[in-house]
Amino acid sequence: MVNITGNFTSKLDQVLNASPAGIIKLFSALNIFLSITASLGNVLILIALHKVSSIHPPTKLSFRCLAVTDLGVGVFVQPLYATLIMSPLIKMDVKEIIMTSRVRVALGWIFCGVSILTSAAINVDRLLALLSGLRYRHVVINIEASSCSYNLFLIFSVSLGSIRIPRSDIALKAASDLLPLSLVISIFFYTRIFF
Repeated sequence: MVNITGNFTSKLDQVLNASPAGIIKLFSALNIFLSITASLGNVLILIALHKVSSIHPPTKLSFRCLAVTDLGVGVFVQPLYATLIMSPLIKMDVKEIIMTSRVRVALGWIFCGVSILTSAAINVDRLLALLSGLRYRHVVINIEASSCSYNLFLIFSVSLGSIRIPRSDIALKAASDLLPLSLVISIFFYTRIFF
């Protein structure tokens, strides 16, 4: 066992002490791999949600919205980040680096904002399903109202993502209020579901 651990730590030390180009290639490859797995996984989730008919439509919309935002991160944000990591190797111009970074940050804020708000909404929906039991289909809002709420999530996140580039102080203030609130809502509802 000590030999396996010793070999692993020596290999890890070799990677960490390697040239910066080696570390850049390692992180780029890891990011590209995670981008591919996130994209394929979320495409499979969307296909499965399309084929299943037993899930209540507002709940199915919630899961689709979450899968689409995660797919957006896998298709757009992670490849842009891998490109930024590889910028010293591919000899990107400073203007290209700045533009790529701005697009990545804006898209990251948009997709992650919608994802966080959607996760909180799913938590509320799951507790409502648990508490209402068989009355769930009559208690929960209809698909149009649910769609409207996700459109509001998108509008809010797009505005934060677009404000983030010229006025990061405003976007950071709004995000510092949004993220803890969503986390508190999620923790509260998960705790209620658990008990």
